Amino acid sequence: MRILVVEDSRFLRMAIERALAKAGETVSTAGDGEQGLRVAQETMPDLILLDMMLPKISGLDVLRKLKQDPVTKNIPVIALSGLSERNKEKVLGEGAAAFIEKSDSLLENHSAALLAVIAQLNKRTAATRA
Repeated sequence: MRILVVEDSRFLRMAIERALAKAGETVSTAGDGEQGLRVAQETMPDLILLDMMLPKISGLDVLRKLKQDPVTKNIPVIALSGLSERNKEKVLGEGAAAFIEKSDSLLENHSAALLAVIAQLNKRTAATRA
């Protein structure tokens, strides 16, 4: 699976990239919203992990643009946010497939929680396509 990680924290971006690569995924990254949109359109990933607090273009605006673009609208997006769960409904309402609150647990056990959400999303996507 090709996964795009759009995250402005270099540390978190590299940690997620490492965990996904170790799990056998092909990963590309972007450090801000503009770059994230560009890379998404150029690489057409199977999944996007999108931070909500990004420089240049906010994660929410990136999500809206991805979902409005006929080329990228069907790419599932997992929203990553350091903000509380109260933002979950808003983000899901804008078209995100899942919401993960950024916390220390995100990187525990080689990002097991993140990988579990990705696996669950893959099952859902496969079931809808069948």
